[in-house]
Amino acid sequence: MTNEAMPNEAMTNREMTNEEILAALEGWARENDVEFESAGVNHLVVQLPGERKLKTTVSIKLSARTADLQAFVIRHPDENREAFTSWLLRKNMKLKGVAFGTDRLGDVYLTASLPRQRLLAELDSLLGSILSAADESFNELLLIGFITSMKREWAWRVSRGESTRNLAAFEDVLSGPDNEFLAGNAAQLRPE
Repeated sequence: MTNEAMPNEAMTNREMTNEEILAALEGWARENDVEFESAGVNHLVVQLPGERKLKTTVSIKLSARTADLQAFVIRHPDENREAFTSWLLRKNMKLKGVAFGTDRLGDVYLTASLPRQRLLAELDSLLGSILSAADESFNELLLIGFITSMKREWAWRVSRGESTRNLAAFEDVLSGPDNEFLAGNAAQLRPE
């Protein structure tokens, strides 16, 4: 965090209010060219740019004692649920300060919770961990949980001469002989 967004000395000698913490978060976002918006009382949402996952949205909610962060990673898998969940659990063992979890629908989130007074001191590290975990995991989770849909989409795009740019990271997997949809009828290939 840059000096401008850091709390001043007077604030460090007492507990900051949620309003002061939110103001410091907004300052951090402005200084780092990170999109943000207020999502209600004591609630800020930031948009972190990624590489594999183009954008990771992080919700930061402050309560009387804690700061809770939550970032959507990917929707529930279409297939291979057991392998998908097992992968998430193994990945959780390697993460520090954040963890994967699912909601009642099975959609995947990264979560973190810490005393709110520590949020600003740990903000860069925590948001970096969330962004890194979401970004590094995204393609692998797509391959495990959505491979059939991706193969179908690839074959449909190829059959129509459309761009496959959004699937380029997966070309080796999708364009090979294991794609059972490439030789099929284009009318049956329409993505679901």
